[in-house]
Amino acid sequence: MDPNRRQGGIQQLLAAEQEAQQIVNAARNAKLARLKQAKEEADKEIAEYRAHMEAEFQKKVAESSGDSGANVKRLEQETEAKIEHLKSQAESISRDVVQMLLRHVTTVKN
Repeated sequence: MDPNRRQGGIQQLLAAEQEAQQIVNAARNAKLARLKQAKEEADKEIAEYRAHMEAEFQKKVAESSGDSGANVKRLEQETEAKIEHLKSQAESISRDVVQMLLRHVTTVKN
């Protein structure tokens, strides 16, 4: 083989290697730029979502604080209804409970 031709082939390989390295570096840089852009877009979406949820929360807080008297009244009514229900249940089974207790207390076991 001719040494000039071999030298030219080596130079050609080195040039191709440098070109390939430049292509890889360009792709890597493009990938990093895209990742940075995607992160910025995600941060923006997160901030918008957080602001939306905060606004909804503040709206609900305002609604509930403005209506606190009605809520207290409703809760008091529900509590009274539950207490009455428990009292009626206790009345209906109190005789059976008393009889059962008396039977167990007065029964003698060896």
